[in-house]
Amino acid sequence: MKIAFFTDCYLDLTGGIVTSINAQKKELEKRGHTVYIFSSSYKKSKKQLKKLKEENIFPVKSCRVWGRGLTPIARKPQIIEMQILEEHPEIANFDLFYVHYEAGCSIAGLRLGDNLGIKTIQTMHGREDIGEQNLVPKGFKTIVATLLNKFHSWYLPHPIAVEQDDYLASTKAASKMWTLMVNHANSADLVFTPSSHFQKKLAYYGVNKPIKVLPNGVDDEFFKTKPTIKTLNPGEPLRIIWHSRVSKEKSIMPFLEALKKVDGKYILNVYGDGNDLRNAKKFVKQNKLNVKFHGPKPFKTIFPEIEKSHLDVLNSYNFDTFGMTLIEAEAAGTPALYVDPDLREIATEKGSILTKSPKPEDVASAINNLIKNPEKIEKMSKEMIKHRNEIKVSKVVDKLEQYISDIM
Repeated sequence: MKIAFFTDCYLDLTGGIVTSINAQKKELEKRGHTVYIFSSSYKKSKKQLKKLKEENIFPVKSCRVWGRGLTPIARKPQIIEMQILEEHPEIANFDLFYVHYEAGCSIAGLRLGDNLGIKTIQTMHGREDIGEQNLVPKGFKTIVATLLNKFHSWYLPHPIAVEQDDYLASTKAASKMWTLMVNHANSADLVFTPSSHFQKKLAYYGVNKPIKVLPNGVDDEFFKTKPTIKTLNPGEPLRIIWHSRVSKEKSIMPFLEALKKVDGKYILNVYGDGNDLRNAKKFVKQNKLNVKFHGPKPFKTIFPEIEKSHLDVLNSYNFDTFGMTLIEAEAAGTPALYVDPDLREIATEKGSILTKSPKPEDVASAINNLIKNPEKIEKMSKEMIKHRNEIKVSKVVDKLEQYISDIM
């Protein structure tokens, strides 16, 4: 098959969506499929563009100023559609358009699919309502959500309007973002979600297209060797790793608050970037916490560090629809700690710890318990290793190919 990915969350970024797309692309190509990726992007040199082209990755026209330091923002969908049809006329003969976000480039993918009579699949990765809530300054949330919703409705139909309620659309801004998400999903032929709990939420608010749960997977490359069983010797510092975004929605600051309440020895290594990095560094310095910041790194560089750690951490609450951190820890045979009960369907039960609540004191209590009972690390690590083969991306792509065949 010939498959084109459309995404506004790929080039110039790190994180779960990027890792998921890379793993799927590699596995699909290994099976003989042709895969193109179209993504918003910051400006690239001729050398960079040539290298990307060799991998069938194509930046679309994007804003030069807006989005700087954040997600690159694509130009208007019509501009992207014209660019792709002009530069890649072969796209009209592709079998499937596979869309991974909800902004300009992704909208263009859905519109092109409709215009060319090509089937489209939309993966709904995340809670854009929570993302907007955390990224936009107080006093502007409703304005920004309304404008985003309006922009989206210019290009894709919005027959469903999500009303403010006492569930997830508890503010006007949240209801606008849910309206955007639902109508975007309904513009595709098939919808994927990475978890059943997000599937139910989307259906609740009005997604009426078929929704399939397609979990994320880890590149089979990382399963070639078996990881060592982690052990924590009495008196040894607990090595903790953070490789999510260093951001408000990932709750880095509450986790640092928790470390203030940890009694025993620990060291936290932080990999990544985000809107709370400056605050996090300042807090660490003020409170003399044993934390090292390493900045954003490719996942292949981070994976060996996960393997060296005793504990991987995902501290987000009511935000993550999957939590790549949890399966990346599992692939490395490293115990994990998380705070959101929705993620129980993703986590390995006996290899992970779900804290009593996301409150810093409860997170600290769970860490203190591990330090006082170091033998738990070995038991949890053995469980992670026992189940790790279940999360290979090859198993995910088996399901993907079956779902695609069902709609073709």
